[in-house]
Amino acid sequence: MTVNTFDPNASDSCSTTTLGQMLDNQPAKPAQAQPGAARIGFVSLGCPKNLVDSERILTQLRTEGYEVVNRYDNAELVIVNTCGFIDSAVQESLEAIGEALAENGKVIVTGCLGAKEDQIRAIHPKVLEISGPHAYEQVLQHVHTYVPKPAHDPFMSLVPAHGVKLTPKHYAYLKISEGCNHRCTFCIIPSMRGDLESRPIGEVLAEAKRLKEAGVKELLVISQDTSAYGVDVKHRTGFYDGAPVRTSMKALCEELGKLDIWVRLHYVYPYPHVDDVIPLMAQGKILPYLDIPLQHASPRILKLMKRPGAVERTLERIHSWRAICPEITLRSTFIVGFPGETEEDFQMLLDFLEKAELDRVGCFKYSPVDGAQANELPDQVPEEIKEERFVRFMELQQQISTRKLAEKVGKQMWVLIDEVDAEGAIGRTPGDAPEIDGVIYLNGETALKPGALVRVVIEHADEYDLWGSLVDA
Repeated sequence: MTVNTFDPNASDSCSTTTLGQMLDNQPAKPAQAQPGAARIGFVSLGCPKNLVDSERILTQLRTEGYEVVNRYDNAELVIVNTCGFIDSAVQESLEAIGEALAENGKVIVTGCLGAKEDQIRAIHPKVLEISGPHAYEQVLQHVHTYVPKPAHDPFMSLVPAHGVKLTPKHYAYLKISEGCNHRCTFCIIPSMRGDLESRPIGEVLAEAKRLKEAGVKELLVISQDTSAYGVDVKHRTGFYDGAPVRTSMKALCEELGKLDIWVRLHYVYPYPHVDDVIPLMAQGKILPYLDIPLQHASPRILKLMKRPGAVERTLERIHSWRAICPEITLRSTFIVGFPGETEEDFQMLLDFLEKAELDRVGCFKYSPVDGAQANELPDQVPEEIKEERFVRFMELQQQISTRKLAEKVGKQMWVLIDEVDAEGAIGRTPGDAPEIDGVIYLNGETALKPGALVRVVIEHADEYDLWGSLVDA
């Protein structure tokens, strides 16, 4: 069993689901493709929101009778769902496209980088078709052009009601909206995915119910801006299961809380009405976990970023949230080395960390993104200073994390099991999201199964992870 330590080169914003990995996460009895079905390969890059897009495309492919395969040389066509948020993600996407072209030759590209068709074709002119993010119908039309729909018996090619999922069976991402209305100067998401477009609340809740019925134990609510859910439709009333439900984050959380499974909120912009969901966490309706990207703590830098700048008010709210729900886990992300950041600005950020004592923190060195307004700002910070500030930031947060995790030793907590190997089980507490946060190791517990929810006493902690043992029944 490997203990993961902090890797300063790792990013919590992007991940890759390859041809070989994607089928490993399917249920024990996946839908069976009809013999002779047309075969499609798939590579999914980027964040969980992109993963959900991939799941939707794959679900429709399977519904139409296509077989998804895990080898380039066994596919009649390969789809690459790209990420284009930061330069390293763009490079990874371009390399994945190149690999698919070299190994297969017939490649369709979609996703965020697809919004920059000229950039793709300048390097890979042999790509067959290119489409932007969440262009599900266009992707299917492109597939039909090069690999016509197979004739299939729908009873021989059954797709689960919850669709094809690329996550383990016990947790799933629930995407509630597309796009974003903000214009942060470091971000190009609105130019790729457009303005906010909330999914109908009845549709979201129906999907959540199907996922629970399929065995999902944890829903991770995601979007570009979760707390803005419903703003674009003026929080109009929708309907679910015959009853009216307001299209808002609070109403959504109230309804999801009735499912009696873990519900975790991600990408929550710090609007004032976020305060309204904290009591739901205190009541056990949803997990006491809030992923709220604050980005910086210098009012001047926040203004340059076009982000909210009332830092003292943010600290007051954090203290208020903890007073209402002492168990709450607060996660955030920050950028160091933003153009114009002085040593004084950076010290404000360190001071904020010490005062806020956030539980889980990610940090990124500012990187120019093609098309972002921040590229034109004066006083770009040299790379060596970015690195030095990044290291200082992470060293301080590591001390905070070590102290906060040590406070959990001796306490009992619920743990959701993610993985079991020959040495024991690995799981997560309510304060840990998959892939980006820490884990808890249960050495010797080889009889547990992924998806099991067990009671554990915490026995040891380090900077990021916990160790424990099962509480006797």
